[in-house]
Amino acid sequence: MFGLVGLSKTQRLVLGIVVLIIVDLIWVASSELTKYLFKNEHFEKPYFSTYFKTVMFTLYLSGFIFWRPWRNQCRKSGVLPVGEGLETEDLLTEPIYVPLRYDDKNNSGSEPEDLNEMHNRSVRFNNLMEVRQLTDTYAEEQVIARLSYTAALRAEEIRLRALSRFSIKQVAKMAFMFSIIWFFANYSYQIALYDTEVGVVNVLSSTSSLFTLICAAIYPGSAADRFSLSKLVAVLVSISGVVMVSVSDLKFEDQIPTGALWALSSAILYAVYLVGLRRKVDHEDKLDIPLFFGFVGLFTGLLLWPGFFILHYCKIETFQWPDGEQLLFILINGLVGTVLSEFLWLWGCFLTSSLIATSALSLVTPLSMIADVVIKGVSYTWLFYLGSVPVFIAFMAVSCLTHFESWDPALLLVKKVLHCICSRRVVPISSLVDGFAQRQWKARMREVDKELTESLIGVDSSSS
Repeated sequence: MFGLVGLSKTQRLVLGIVVLIIVDLIWVASSELTKYLFKNEHFEKPYFSTYFKTVMFTLYLSGFIFWRPWRNQCRKSGVLPVGEGLETEDLLTEPIYVPLRYDDKNNSGSEPEDLNEMHNRSVRFNNLMEVRQLTDTYAEEQVIARLSYTAALRAEEIRLRALSRFSIKQVAKMAFMFSIIWFFANYSYQIALYDTEVGVVNVLSSTSSLFTLICAAIYPGSAADRFSLSKLVAVLVSISGVVMVSVSDLKFEDQIPTGALWALSSAILYAVYLVGLRRKVDHEDKLDIPLFFGFVGLFTGLLLWPGFFILHYCKIETFQWPDGEQLLFILINGLVGTVLSEFLWLWGCFLTSSLIATSALSLVTPLSMIADVVIKGVSYTWLFYLGSVPVFIAFMAVSCLTHFESWDPALLLVKKVLHCICSRRVVPISSLVDGFAQRQWKARMREVDKELTESLIGVDSSSS
């Protein structure tokens, strides 16, 4: 995507981290706008907001009007290798008729006579010639054959990656599978923001990285998502930092709020969504991300509109159309905070890993509170600044562990500690036991030698 085929692994990781940090900044602004919409504009409709912003993904489907490759995929039923069940008509383009050019190398002055002689012949040729070319699909191998070795390898890699790209039908099926999971992950988060304090929601949302690590251990999608002890430690450090940051601005309730359960379910659904999608798509070039989200918006709009009637008649969320100002806020939040940010977030996930993408969620909490300090002049306790440090350190640690896939320093440290403990307790005791046994064996051997010597002396004396 975007011509990033030649990037190295390190460059992809750095680019992915930059993209995820941009997404975090967008989410900070989006969360502020959402809180303003709920509290100041008094439009407390989580289902309507989530549904409306998700349906806005269908804007991506306008690419069928402007993007020719999507239209070409609709026309093609499939690509077969050359020579397998293909007729000549299938390999060639439509005929083009161009004027016939005669060879005018003869400038001897006899051209008029030759032309008169040709017109007098009984067999005449048409002045137009038919030109047909190989189609773009089947001319690739001929073009690659004329390239240099290095260019041919690069072109072959690009061609194979293009052939492995999911078709529109496959993308639509995948979007149908994940659209419900994605919608309810966002809807749960919106309800949590509405019912519970933001600090509790942020703490529980940060556990998405822990659930991602667990899901990746059960259903690994790639080597970058493989479970390791160091990643587990980094995730726990990140969660502890979010807890410290949130406690600095948290008012505890007497009982567990229902919004906490919604926030926890949102974290689990986000983890399932990312790990499942990453398991099916191991490289971003295989999936057209705008097309995927376009179908997500389409299926959400077609399948989940009955939810308005259910929530309205159950008196959970009465249907109300927003006024002009509220609709403007929803449109801006949907375009930037959902349509653009979700595209960038999934792209950053493919560039890095699903664990780094969910770990980036933990950065939203300190960044949003830093925004309050800078913009609103809010002051926090020292616990906030102390808790922000492990969040950022854990995010960078997860990024390094993803880059060095086989490196697990926490496991190496545990092995070293166990080795030191075992070497101090077991080895010296065993050496003492062995030394004591050896001394006993030597003493016993000396006694045996003495007895044998005495017996031999007695035999010699008797014989003499």
